[in-house]
Amino acid sequence: MAKVKKRKWVTKQGESREAWIVDYSDQQGVRRLKTFELRKDADAFLVTARHEVKLGMHTAASTSKTLGEAWELWIADSEANDLEMSTVRQRRQLLTHHIKPFIGGLKLAELNTPLLYQFDDKLRDAGRSLAMRRKVMVHIKTCIKFAQGRGYVAQNVALGVKIKSDTREAAKGPLRPGVDFPTMAELNALIDNASGRLRPFIVTAIFAGMRLSELRGLRWSDVDLDSGVIHVRQRANAWGKMGPPKSKAGKRDIPLAPIVVNTLRAWRPSSKGDLVFGTRSDRPLAMSNFRAHEWEPLLRRAGIEDKYNFHLLRHAAASLFIAYLNWTPKRIQTVMGHSSVQMTFDLYGHLFEDKEADREAMAKLEAAVRVA
Repeated sequence: MAKVKKRKWVTKQGESREAWIVDYSDQQGVRRLKTFELRKDADAFLVTARHEVKLGMHTAASTSKTLGEAWELWIADSEANDLEMSTVRQRRQLLTHHIKPFIGGLKLAELNTPLLYQFDDKLRDAGRSLAMRRKVMVHIKTCIKFAQGRGYVAQNVALGVKIKSDTREAAKGPLRPGVDFPTMAELNALIDNASGRLRPFIVTAIFAGMRLSELRGLRWSDVDLDSGVIHVRQRANAWGKMGPPKSKAGKRDIPLAPIVVNTLRAWRPSSKGDLVFGTRSDRPLAMSNFRAHEWEPLLRRAGIEDKYNFHLLRHAAASLFIAYLNWTPKRIQTVMGHSSVQMTFDLYGHLFEDKEADREAMAKLEAAVRVA
């Protein structure tokens, strides 16, 4: 029977000590002991332990792995299952730079929702961006889910943690309108200064919003010029290895503007392999070579040197879809290949604001007040 008892002893130095011991059995019937300095802490733990044991969700701290240890096992499992090198590398970087310095030594059994929110506060105070903090928390949830499946912990306490933005973070976000999106003039300058293979590459990026990895892996067999649709079915990772899109949502169909259809049709005779933008040996473009020998020189020719990275063309495409096609957030999510509509709102929520409608509504409000 579970109980709290007081223990007294004398140290080798002759000092008298006392502590409160919680003596209980877990859901497997194994006897467990846990020590506390204060009776109230022991009583509180016993209440929680009894509830968790009853639900079959209790993990004894003495047998629990730390979050850092579980993360290492998760990475090893990722490598054993032949996950992409970029995925394994990202998980290792998150462990090194964010988990170990702050929370890696905590045991899984000691983690709880308040501790995870405190951890997020520490990340914010250390200068981590909102996007990075959300990424870290998503990976923590997945890591604990892995640990739960291996029996290292009985419950995933991170599932209920939501990282919300505040006004200050929203104001300094990377996608402020008019600041980081290329302007119409700059988009036209990029198109006008691109030649050869680079021109259809840039045109497709601007009007289709595809990721660089998707463009590098695009096959002619996935391009239907007659119907004006690109079927995104694969991508090339940073090492040139072909694989499926980034997520299930990445597999999608993108309608094409006439300029994309005409530009790709004109480029088709010059493309010798199955890859639309492949090398002469029909290999994916190397990312480092593309940036150094094609993208950066294009920026200089267009007069916007060192202002944008290539990924911002994807954001520019989304802003055009919203501004000129009047697509719903769900439609934007589908075409952009976002894993959730929440991601779409996080990135482009401010672009869905109907400022004209706001002005009309305020005019009606004024008329109602003044007439009254």
